[in-house]
Amino acid sequence: MTRAARIPFWRDIRVLRISAQIAFVLLVVLLGNWLYSNLQTNLRATNISFSYDFLQQPASMGISEGLPFQPTDSYQYAFWVGVFNTLRVVFLGMVLATLLGLVIGVARLSSNWLVRTLSGIYIETLRNTPLVVQLVFWYTAVFLKLPRVDESLQFPGSIYLSQRGLVMPQPQPTESFALWGLTLLLGCVLAVGVYIARRIYLERVQRPGTPWLWGLSTFLFIATGSWFLLPQSPLTWEPPVMGIFNFEGGMQFTPEFTALLLGLVIYTAAFIAEIVRAGILAVSKGQKEAARALGLTNLQMMRLIVLPQALRVMIPPTTSQYLNLAKNSSLAVAIGYPDLFNVANTIINQSGRAIEVILMIMGSYLTISLLTSLFMNWYNRRVRLVER
Repeated sequence: MTRAARIPFWRDIRVLRISAQIAFVLLVVLLGNWLYSNLQTNLRATNISFSYDFLQQPASMGISEGLPFQPTDSYQYAFWVGVFNTLRVVFLGMVLATLLGLVIGVARLSSNWLVRTLSGIYIETLRNTPLVVQLVFWYTAVFLKLPRVDESLQFPGSIYLSQRGLVMPQPQPTESFALWGLTLLLGCVLAVGVYIARRIYLERVQRPGTPWLWGLSTFLFIATGSWFLLPQSPLTWEPPVMGIFNFEGGMQFTPEFTALLLGLVIYTAAFIAEIVRAGILAVSKGQKEAARALGLTNLQMMRLIVLPQALRVMIPPTTSQYLNLAKNSSLAVAIGYPDLFNVANTIINQSGRAIEVILMIMGSYLTISLLTSLFMNWYNRRVRLVER
């Protein structure tokens, strides 16, 4: 008799594992069924039906930020405006926080005592202060204390800063913009071709290199060259002009949006800076010594040797910070920015459809997080070290 035949099924580890998983799934199903039944009972008791038909009703509220919105528009469109406002802050926040965190993280390891100390103070102060406190500080103690709009602070390039927010010139397409767009499309195709050709060449000669830099240089060369060769500039800049009560024209960013973006970027960059520092320290000291022996400068060593290797360590925790930034954007309700959560909360108060709207909120944040994780995991697989 085999060993498997001698063991009773109630003691077989394989049977026990499968049985435990089946029991857990049944427990989850029973719990979900109980919660659903309890929800239906309570809804019937209050004479409320579970439905999303209310999304087609007029919102009867105003949203002064993001996409154009009128009170006669539906709740559904109002919710999408909130989603757009959240995505705008999240995308810009991820990009700016990454750049700032990279700079602060490298400065944290500087040999200059002043730079290293200031970076450490920045990191420790921001990381150990609640984000909502920082948002309220930037909004009430900074932006609301700026000069009035008629006394705005003026910066080079027709950029103005006041209590009404940030105003800067807005690009406007000209008649040559369509032709320039076709040139950009051609530049993208050529850039991809140069990238593939350079990558194949480097693999054939077994030499290290940065083929993406060749592709990017090709695209920038075509885009810049076509800009100057066209008879008319593809874009013109419309400067803001002071009107009776506020600026007219240009790109205008409200103090709520600017304070939220600034707070998220500065707060998240403090955590990313520590990730960058840890990633750089994870690179073997011998790699740096070999780079110096080859005569590379500190900048070349950091760009060509240290950061490409540290990137493999930095990506997973950085992904967590991106997810935190997306979820922390819901704190915009503290300063009145009409993001996804703020708009949805108003819809709940007006329509009384708390369960339906909360499910929409959860689904929206879940989608943003899953898409962010999907992209970062794909990029992590691209840069990870492949062992032979």
